[in-house]
Parts: sequence; C-alpha cells; structure tokens
Amino acid sequence: MTTATGVHILVYPFPSSGHIIPLLDLTQRLLIRGLTVTILVTPANLPLLDPYLSTHPSSLKQLVLPAPGSAISCPPQKRLVSIIRAIRDLHYPMLLQWFQSQSSPPMTIVSDFFLGWTRHLASELGVPRIVFSPSGAFALSVGFSMCRDPQEPDDPEDMNFQVSFPKIPNSPVYPWWQIPQHVRCFRGDPDREFYMSNILDNAASWGFLFNSFVELERVYFDHLKRELGHDRVFAVGPVLPPDNSNLEESASRGGVSSVPCHEVMTWLDARPDHSVVYVCFGSRVVLTSRQMDVLTSALESSGVQFLLCVRGPDEKFASDDHGVIPCGYEARVEGRGFVIKGWAPQVAVLRHRAVGTFLTHCGWNSTLEGIAAGVVMLTWPMGADQYTNAKLLVDQLGVAIRAGEGTQNIPESTVLARLLAISVEGSRPERSRANELSDVALSAVNAGSSVKELDEFVKLLTDVQKLREN
Repeated sequence: MTTATGVHILVYPFPSSGHIIPLLDLTQRLLIRGLTVTILVTPANLPLLDPYLSTHPSSLKQLVLPAPGSAISCPPQKRLVSIIRAIRDLHYPMLLQWFQSQSSPPMTIVSDFFLGWTRHLASELGVPRIVFSPSGAFALSVGFSMCRDPQEPDDPEDMNFQVSFPKIPNSPVYPWWQIPQHVRCFRGDPDREFYMSNILDNAASWGFLFNSFVELERVYFDHLKRELGHDRVFAVGPVLPPDNSNLEESASRGGVSSVPCHEVMTWLDARPDHSVVYVCFGSRVVLTSRQMDVLTSALESSGVQFLLCVRGPDEKFASDDHGVIPCGYEARVEGRGFVIKGWAPQVAVLRHRAVGTFLTHCGWNSTLEGIAAGVVMLTWPMGADQYTNAKLLVDQLGVAIRAGEGTQNIPESTVLARLLAISVEGSRPERSRANELSDVALSAVNAGSSVKELDEFVKLLTDVQKLREN
C-alpha cells in the first residue's frame, strides 16, 4: 500500500444512494492510503458521512452544497436529465468560487459519471477530472456507443427494433424497449442531446475509476482503453465493507433498516445453509401490481424459504400502478417467509450462510454484492444498465438464471415458482461458478488486482502532484 502525502482531491458523488454508497466506500480506501479528501454532499445525505468523519477526522473534509429544489417536476422519462441539469446550473458557479477561495484547493476532481459536465469545470480550474463509474465496464461501453453512434427505429412505436453494438466484445443486441428512456428520445430532442453530451464528456475526461475488477470484465476494460486512447482506467472494486466489519455498520450502510438487523439475522440463523432466497429490487424500483402479484404468488407456491424486501412508492415519484403485499400474505407464509418493507441490510443478508439465491433487478451494486457473496442470482432487470448486467451474469459468467425482464417479460407465477425452487438446489452449475467467482472477487480486493490498480492510481496522483509543485 502506498502513502500519498500532500494529495488533496475533491470527491463529488451523484446525490442518489446507489451512487453515493460505492463512492464513499472507495473514499475510505483512499483515506487509508493517505489522501486528503473533500467530499461534496447535499444536506439530506450529510448523515452518510458520519462513520467516515469519526474515523478520519483530519483527512476527510465536507463541502455541503444545496440540492436543486424543483428538478423533479417533469415527466418520469425526463427526470434524470432534469436533475443533472439542475445540479450543474446550481453547483458549477458555487464550485468555481469555492476552488478559487481555497489556499490549498484539491488537485483533482473525482466525480460520478452522471456529472460529466464537471470536465468543463476541471478544465477551467486547470485540474484533471476523473470519472467514477458506479456501473461496470460492459455497461459503460454500451453507454458510450449509444451516445457516439446513436441508433433509432424509423417507426417510434417499434419497441422491438434491434439496437446492435458490433464494435463491443460479444456484440450485444438489445430491443428498443431496453434502451434507457432518456436516450430513446429522438434526434434533436434537447434533453437527449444534453444527456449524450454529458456522457461524452466522460469519455474526454482524464481518467476512470470503476467499481469492478479486472477478472470480471477484462475484455471490456481492454475495449475501453482502446476506445479512450489511454490506460488511465482503474478497476478498484468491488468496493464493499470488509468481511470482518461490524455487523451493524455494514447493515446500516447507506440507510437504516426498517427491521432491526439482529431480527433478520436471528431468522436466518434458524435456516439451513443456502436454503433461503433473498428478493430485493433495489432502493428505487417499485413493482407494478402485476409484478407484485406474480412474485408473491410464486414465492408462496414455490415452497422455498424466502426473505422479501419491498418498497412502497415515494410520494415524489409515485405512479398510478404500484404493487402491494396481499392482505393476509405474511400470516400465510409465516415461518417460511420474512417480509421487510423498506430498506434492508442487504450486504449482511447476502453474506449469511443461509442465503443461497438472490432474485435481483441487477443494479450494479446488487450485482457486485451478489457476486462477492457467491450466491446464485435470478435476474429480473427493470431499466438503465440492468439489462446489460443481466447479460453479463447469465450469458457470460454463468452465475445466474434469467427470470424476467421489466414489465414486458413478466414470468408466469408457476414458471417463477419453479425457478425459485431449482435455484436453491446444491447441484446447480450456477452455484459452483458463483463460488469460484466469489473467490476471485474477494481476492481482488484483499491483495489482488483491485489493490494493485488502486495503488497505481494513488501513485499516479502523487506523481501529478509532484509535477505541479515543480
């Protein structure tokens, strides 16, 4: 491990839990390596810094900037772009003024890939901008290609139009409905053009940090380096709490569980090894009534032990169609099923010996947590990079079984029940592959490739700092 004396960086996460959590975990690793970090947060996310501030009181500083107030008053497909634009308009002048007021400002900006506009800020300040990608190299390769060489059907209603990426390894193909909504707008749409420009600013940035590891996506890292024209691409993940971390701390990572962690662990303690199916669709997905009905029916009829985490609709993002747990359901599955409404201690759950299967939406954080835990995954992607992540898990890594796809391919409850039952079988080939991949992932962050790549990144920053001083 290297020590970087005098290196001060600004870390700027996108203000969403799935983006903040991995960047905070990475920040912890940078602090251990001797960097001074100023982290930018909005007021609502300030409590997430508490455990890090107490551990690194002198080397971790906070910069609190207001959140935009009205970025979400728009249609759902426009919301992400609206938020990115509102953050840029609010924070760009504030950050410019803040940097210029500092006697020893940060020597680089590490910012989330949704904040591509910070490349222009960094250029104006004369510092390098480094992209932090909370998604994998495969997904980012697809994202870059969508923005560099956009494709679209002649008929805007043709949801089965095939979008192909022949330049990317394994030549992935997606139907039009699996392309993110903010990219499916047609050529000339100002929001789409803004989003694409923001993503292409990432490609023009100085360097990249990925929450991934070389052995997981080697061909895609090699592809990205060729596309970008440089080797300043570092795979430093999975950035997760260590196995020996305090249970309550890992359980509350990013939020407070709606059920005390010890209650969940006590329930799991009473189950046989690898017998439980953990079901969670992340912190943002709200199931439709049809999806919820199929899921709860399948879990009930499958005969498997299960832990089901569901979230209700956020008032700000509520839709007319959202599923609810059927009346009397928890009583009917008592003893075999455990229902958590709200945030779950996911890392702690997946690491428990009783959990053998993870039914997931394939968000990248969940994907990495499942890989590190060595569980079989059932994939039901819902949007964004999740269709790409599901392809990686099922078709290329062989650690997962395809269960559903969004609202377009909702499985029959009898089919899903059968998949749930076979997923916990010890003889499944996916289980042995999952165990092997888990060993590789843990080796990467304990003493392997990810440690080496992070040390190389820190050394590069140290060298850049020395050049600036000379």
